[in-house]
Amino acid sequence: MRSKLVLHAVDSHTEGMPTRVITGGVGTIPGATMAERRVHFMNHLDRLRTLLMYEPRGHAAMSGAILQPATRPDADYGVLFIEVSGCLPMCGHGTIGVATVLVETGMVPVVEPVTTIRLDTPAGLVTAEVAVENGAATAVTLRNVPSYSVALDRKATLPDGRTVTYDLAYGGNFYAILPLAAFDLPFDRAHKAEILAAGLSLMAAVNAEEPPVHPEDPTITGCHHVQLLAPGSTAEHSRHAMAIHPGWFDRSPCGTGTSARMAQLHARGELPLDQDFVNESFIGTAFTGRLTGTAEVAGRPAVLPTVTGRAWITGTAQYLLDPTDPFPGGFLL
Repeated sequence: MRSKLVLHAVDSHTEGMPTRVITGGVGTIPGATMAERRVHFMNHLDRLRTLLMYEPRGHAAMSGAILQPATRPDADYGVLFIEVSGCLPMCGHGTIGVATVLVETGMVPVVEPVTTIRLDTPAGLVTAEVAVENGAATAVTLRNVPSYSVALDRKATLPDGRTVTYDLAYGGNFYAILPLAAFDLPFDRAHKAEILAAGLSLMAAVNAEEPPVHPEDPTITGCHHVQLLAPGSTAEHSRHAMAIHPGWFDRSPCGTGTSARMAQLHARGELPLDQDFVNESFIGTAFTGRLTGTAEVAGRPAVLPTVTGRAWITGTAQYLLDPTDPFPGGFLL
């Protein structure tokens, strides 16, 4: 075999959503913080993301994470989250996948019944508490970055001229949240193409009319996720279809999306602190969220979310790039 590079990986899935954890072969990305490393990666190394996420090595809904040395003394590892849509500031299902991989491969000292891992992410410090039984990770609770409601009852004009009302919230990424009924569509996977098209149309309208920007980090900008709520969703148990740029559904219940949803519900006075919130994905898998406290983000009221879910390791691999490969950056179809 011949290859221009060798990338070592442990593949996993979190409640149905893949996380390809890159454990070696990338080297240390330049930058004093993980936020700076994210910017450098996007500007100079994005070919590694497309190689790993796009076909033929990945697929239209692929997701992953690149392990790095931490940039801060209170963290065990640094993480860059990558997926088909780009390089994310934070990824909840990816954090659960990374923590599971670190425990089950022995890359961190494993303590039973709980192993605590501190991850340095572009969005800030994220703590993962891994429940461990006989060396196996049976659940992961992530303590996410402060999350907040950006706006309630904001209106957007869709390309077809219709106006819809949505809420906008941040949970590590920005999310537009609204009932699927606003598009007169059933919560049914048989209608997935129409549901996805509806989510993408709102996404385009949000970014054209009033794109969000994080008040403390202007590199975190834009709405690339739309959470379309199923009928009957409440502050105790919510179901949704998560449309993601450039055109796919999250298979997991979405960790940062669960955080944003809890921030939205709290802003509406519907979800108090210290109450369990079950968030169910389009394929029926679920995370359990909880708000454990309040905070501020640039003077804006915020909440401190936890999200609990589980991941499973699905394989290990070395990804190669032959010098004559006609798709050195992969391809999208």
